[in-house]
Amino acid sequence: MMWVLIVSELLVFGAGLVAFLALRITDPTGFAEAQSHLHRVGAGINTIALVTSGWLAALAVQAVEAGRIARMRTLLAPAAALGMVFLVLKASEYADLAAAGISFETHAFFTFHILLTGFHAAHVLAGIVLLALVGILARPRAVETGAAFWHMVDLVWVLLFPVVYLL
Repeated sequence: MMWVLIVSELLVFGAGLVAFLALRITDPTGFAEAQSHLHRVGAGINTIALVTSGWLAALAVQAVEAGRIARMRTLLAPAAALGMVFLVLKASEYADLAAAGISFETHAFFTFHILLTGFHAAHVLAGIVLLALVGILARPRAVETGAAFWHMVDLVWVLLFPVVYLL
């Protein structure tokens, strides 16, 4: 069932990215100017945080499969903590945009930025909860399932980051 969720979420994010790119073609100057308000360094740090977190989740799967429950939990805790780092940096960016008077209605770029990254942030939060739950369950299948969801969250960010922040 988790794979059905993962594939459906990837399709939703993919559709959002395609729509974002289609609109970008219609207003490249406006999108470039809007993009200049984003926290590119913070987004880069977030990329490192999520990729590192995914690596820790993969190691946690190996640990639980080897029967090393304490090690699995020791790996999932920082994986979840790095997810929290992501959310704090994302909240900081949203707060700065709001302080500058930027909202959904400012420009189509921001409509898509807030929708795509906000939806992704909700998935990060869900993933953090899921990592905590599978860490408590400590069953190989549960940890593998939680890590698969977390890797989907990583993958989506690895696609969002260059499209929204760098292109």
